[in-house]
Amino acid sequence: MIKNKEELFIKCLETVNRQIEKYEREMDDIRESMENNDVHTDYDEDDSKGQLLNDFEKYAEYLDNSRKMKEKLSRIDQKHYSETVDFGSVVETSENYYYISVALGKIVLDEGSVVFAISTEAPIYKEMKGKKAGESFSFNGKDHKIVNIH
Repeated sequence: MIKNKEELFIKCLETVNRQIEKYEREMDDIRESMENNDVHTDYDEDDSKGQLLNDFEKYAEYLDNSRKMKEKLSRIDQKHYSETVDFGSVVETSENYYYISVALGKIVLDEGSVVFAISTEAPIYKEMKGKKAGESFSFNGKDHKIVNIH
């Protein structure tokens, strides 16, 4: 897993970049629709523009969140090593691997390993924070053992 830490970081960055591109495209499409008055015919004009504005604001918020995730990812020292679970750690538990980074969920590495990218706000992180390899924690009524920290 240690040799895959750089790949894991890159995959997380690629995921965030894809999110940013997607939200920018959605916002561009909405902006273009509003400029062209390309509104749905089954709504009156005010409702359609109102819905487009709501959608635009929603995507703007998603975009802002994704940009914040990218900025947070950029703060990870890729050579990070700590004996305790902390931001930037890859934690191997008896159940799964977790990358303490940003909330991206399941990341599949090229060789097939699955790692869950979680933020420091995740409830499971709060349970494992500061623990060392060999220690255990409980989450959702289940005990998890920390096998290794990379």
